[in-house]
Amino acid sequence: MYPAMTDVVPASAASVSDSSAPSTGRKRPKPGERRVQILQALAHMLEQPGAERVTTAALAARLDVSEAALYRHFASKAQMFEGLIDFIESSVFGLINQINEREADGRARAARIAAMVLQFGEKNPGMTRVMVGDALVFEHERLQQRMNQLFDKLEAALRQCLRDAGDADALAPDASAQLTASVLTAFVVGRLQRFARSGFRRMPSEQLDACMAKML
Repeated sequence: MYPAMTDVVPASAASVSDSSAPSTGRKRPKPGERRVQILQALAHMLEQPGAERVTTAALAARLDVSEAALYRHFASKAQMFEGLIDFIESSVFGLINQINEREADGRARAARIAAMVLQFGEKNPGMTRVMVGDALVFEHERLQQRMNQLFDKLEAALRQCLRDAGDADALAPDASAQLTASVLTAFVVGRLQRFARSGFRRMPSEQLDACMAKML
């Protein structure tokens, strides 16, 4: 259910190398495939616990190509990170749409959405470092702004679920929905941060059902 970056192209995809090397029988990648291979390599490098800032030189070395070969597919390293963020956004909000279509109960939808984001991060450790900003510290500030906007949109989605659920006991149902959505979002961000900063040892989904029951 939760996509990983490695699911984007088949494992049999050809090397990112720009050399066609027909004499070796190397299959030339299809259009766009090399871009995906570069993004997969970047995501994999971010999965290493305690990884330092990923440089284009290190990325090129991992792929056994020149830095110039990378820049034939991406104008900058910031654009590579934007490719990862695009994957995160399309995956997370695509799954939110599916949950909204399949689950009628608002509170159950909110719980499933929060759990989905945590499980997505658990399956994609490198993406988690992007989501919490650890991988973006030395990168262009617009990248962090995009991740901030993602969590703002997540909070809005949770708030709508909780408004749909209603709360007959609350004096101000809208304010109650807003507060609970804020708490859920903070919980998701905190769990993802702990996962990244523990070297991916503390799982985001740890005691998840019990935590959701407390919050909802």
